[in-house]
Amino acid sequence: MRARAPLPPALVAGAAICALVAALALISLVWTPYPAQAMGVAGQLAAPTPSHPFGSDPFGRDVLSMVIGGTRNALAVALAACAIGVGVGAPLGLLAAARGGMVGEAVMRASDMVFAFPALLIAVLLSAVLGPGASNAVIAIGVFNVPVFAKVARGAALTLWAQDYVLAARLAGKSRWRISLEHIAPNLMNGLVIQGAIQLSLAVVADAGLSYVGLGVQPPAPSWGRMLADAQTLYAAAPWLALFPGGAIVLTVLGFSLLGDGLRERLDPRNQEGV
Repeated sequence: MRARAPLPPALVAGAAICALVAALALISLVWTPYPAQAMGVAGQLAAPTPSHPFGSDPFGRDVLSMVIGGTRNALAVALAACAIGVGVGAPLGLLAAARGGMVGEAVMRASDMVFAFPALLIAVLLSAVLGPGASNAVIAIGVFNVPVFAKVARGAALTLWAQDYVLAARLAGKSRWRISLEHIAPNLMNGLVIQGAIQLSLAVVADAGLSYVGLGVQPPAPSWGRMLADAQTLYAAAPWLALFPGGAIVLTVLGFSLLGDGLRERLDPRNQEGV
């Protein structure tokens, strides 16, 4: 019996980072070192100390508490946006592969139209039309995720439609919809999970960008992007204001990116030895 291959280092590192970020987000629901919105005139722009490891901002708010609170909001927006992408995009991809013809072309050409614009630009435009706020940021980022998952699902489904077991199901008289649900959709999971990890990293960046320009999570809720926007004029005097939220964004994006690479190496059959 052949021993299982060791887990890819990228998968282990990415999973560890993502677990840490998720743990901070959950902890922030019940505890932060200080109330994230609590202001203190006496502690304005205080440098990092044991009592305030990340220092304080111009309003005397504890930066560590704001970073931890921002973790919850960043993950909530990213996860919800990716859920929209999967929930809408994957069925559209399955439809395009199953029906083909004009239906498939229409789905793919609509996806190409969305891809013609940068993701952040689409998010800014939609947020500007719908108004600022976390829910509208979710919709804006989710709209760009839809064609991504649609193309992933369609490409994988077209490959599966040529497999022998699918041909056998067709010869048995099963409808294309039944084949899609019973045989195609379950075999798309690996690809969708891999793409989902990658899209989460992009969604975190998009959320930070929207918050940076004032179209994402609104005050007083903490947001990494808005923390960076508030820190841009104080970088020389208080570099910790940009260093810690910026580091949180980099760490989170790195974690999801490594997780996606590791999942691809682990789950993609083309990367398995002997295949």
